Amino acid sequence: MITVLFFAKYKEELQTDQLQLDWQPGWQTLGDVRDHLARRGAPWTLLDDPTLMCALNQEMCPLGTPIQAGDELVFFPMVTGG
Repeated sequence: MITVLFFAKYKEELQTDQLQLDWQPGWQTLGDVRDHLARRGAPWTLLDDPTLMCALNQEMCPLGTPIQAGDELVFFPMVTGG
């Protein structure tokens, strides 16, 4: 099982802040989980956003980062400001 958290606009648009997903044998990277969720259709396709930021076990990382059962994934929008 993995935990997926959503922050800011993703939390609002998806109307959830957390999912518990059963581990799928084909998952190798954070991007695989993102793709799995996006295939659910609208509004999950929002996760195809090229500015999507992600973290694995509280460390920012790219979508190509390897994952394993028990991990915590976080999807959030790019933060800007000045």
